[in-house]
Amino acid sequence: MAKLKLVQLPVPPPTAFAATGNVPLAAGCLAVSARINGLEKKGLDLEVLDPAITDREGDSQLADRIAKDEPEFVGFSLYLWNTERSLYLAREVKQRSPHTKILIGGPEVNPDNPFVLSEQGYDIAVSGEAEHTFAALLETLLKKEDPRKLPNLAVRGADGKMGPFSPEENASFPLTSYPSPYLEGFVPVDPSRSTYLETVRGCRSQCTYCFYPKSSNVLRTLDIPETIRLLTDLKEKGAKELVFLDPTFNHRPGFEDFLDAIIRVNSDRTMTMFGELRSEGITEKIADKLALAGFNRIELGMQSINKETLKRVKRFGSPEKVAEAARMLADRGIELLLDLIIGLPGDTPDDVMEGIEFFYGHGLGEWVQVFPLSILPGTAMRKDAETEGLIYLPKPPYRVIRTPNFTAESLSSTLFRSEDRLDRRLDETPRSLLSDPDPNTLDVFSFSPGRSEKFGSEEYSLAGARHVSIWWRGEVLENSKQDFFSRLRTRFARDPFAVTDLVLYPGTPFDPELVTEIMEEFEKVPASYLSRTLAHRGENMMHRIVLVLPIGVSFPLEWIAEIREYIPVFQEMEWEEASKKAEELGGDFPGARIISKNENRSAWKLLLENADPESVTFADRDLEKRWCWEVLGYSEK
Repeated sequence: MAKLKLVQLPVPPPTAFAATGNVPLAAGCLAVSARINGLEKKGLDLEVLDPAITDREGDSQLADRIAKDEPEFVGFSLYLWNTERSLYLAREVKQRSPHTKILIGGPEVNPDNPFVLSEQGYDIAVSGEAEHTFAALLETLLKKEDPRKLPNLAVRGADGKMGPFSPEENASFPLTSYPSPYLEGFVPVDPSRSTYLETVRGCRSQCTYCFYPKSSNVLRTLDIPETIRLLTDLKEKGAKELVFLDPTFNHRPGFEDFLDAIIRVNSDRTMTMFGELRSEGITEKIADKLALAGFNRIELGMQSINKETLKRVKRFGSPEKVAEAARMLADRGIELLLDLIIGLPGDTPDDVMEGIEFFYGHGLGEWVQVFPLSILPGTAMRKDAETEGLIYLPKPPYRVIRTPNFTAESLSSTLFRSEDRLDRRLDETPRSLLSDPDPNTLDVFSFSPGRSEKFGSEEYSLAGARHVSIWWRGEVLENSKQDFFSRLRTRFARDPFAVTDLVLYPGTPFDPELVTEIMEEFEKVPASYLSRTLAHRGENMMHRIVLVLPIGVSFPLEWIAEIREYIPVFQEMEWEEASKKAEELGGDFPGARIISKNENRSAWKLLLENADPESVTFADRDLEKRWCWEVLGYSEK
């Protein structure tokens, strides 16, 4: 029997204990298509890699797992955040299992994305909605026939080069053609995770920066009875938060009747819901029904205050209408996400700031999120980028780096000005893994020259977790620099896409130049989405450095202040000292790494009320996870 393994890697979260949000819906839909088209009966064994596995395991572990038993086929779903790592794993699987056919698909796979098409390690690329194409492709491969006659795919030739894409064909199958992958058992319903679902494909809006219009402006909907059956089943399976992926949730025909049906299913309000809506058509009555249905978060995209810009990018709409709809929703206790994009063609830095002031003027400033434009594959904006004078990164996140009205400097400065006005950071803050080792997970490595090491040099070549910390301990760190750097390179070679926190744990002050040397080591590792996404801040989400000051050891205050200009600094302390210094942590005083194992409820309460939450971390893993989930909000509940 032939084996197919489908893999969808997670969004890398800001900390090891944050929920990834990874729900392999696309992979599950492909598995369903193979089943419904009878491929199991024709000898195909189907597996969707469990998100609990992809959330936890590092590159080598995953490559070994995927290549185990040399499956005939492996499929990767490529998204903005996982493309480079997926392509790396494809190469690694190919090395371990040369006869495995590697298939890739997803929004990143398009004829206009030379970055993906120039990569090696995969055999066939599939673009667009893939259910019908994918099933036909697998049947063709099982029969050992030539797949190039099928639409929407490119095949690697005998010369190692990708051939051209076959003619494009838009999907037209009814959404009722395939049951939900949750109900078919390919994707677990996990109450601690959001449950993602689609009830509409296609989008009537034609926003040039968005991928959705590529599929079709004809809406294909899951009818109300079928949707209600799905929601009822998901509720019975324990779903707590439903995230509707419909491009524009309120564009579906019969939207009001649709909400009435959801209200009946969720009358006890045990499920919360999220959707992205257009402001047009939101009335007081619709707002009431959204609240009754259980929608506690809604996203409205204004994108720009400049109406000429909105026309230019085919967003159209009215800022005034967005504010009116947002006010109606907020009045009913619904949390909002109000979008503004930096760098749209025609916009200036002043337009962005005026957009923020517009929302403040309507009492909506707390809900605003501002982010740089990305020139995504498959969008009209990418096609017209040269004409529009848009310069952008050729690799994920494809962020715009220059426009006729924005220099590289003004793009960054506009983001920082936005944060100053909104009085909050708009990106999630990277948080280092400073917890003690877990005997069941290889995510903490320690290097202590002159001492009995838990891990010898050979241990650094072991397959680690997706997020690891490496503790460099020593009286004088510089004395062991070359040996440590050698082991660091071994780790990077083994798991190059593992988020790595390098924890400096010295007995005496070191020369700040050491931080520069470590950063130079980081630069030898190929860049990725995670290392680029906060590059405009001078931050590397993939490889971070943090200093931990051991308890009972004194360091000059001037030296600590100098190091804090470059990297985060934490002082080990007990509950009592941390709670006494709560208001100073992360400000006048370094952050706290609380080494006490048992919970101190009164100290927890004082830290919760008075400390910057990012300045508090725990050696105990259970306490650290609880702080991340309950205080920082990194859970999906």
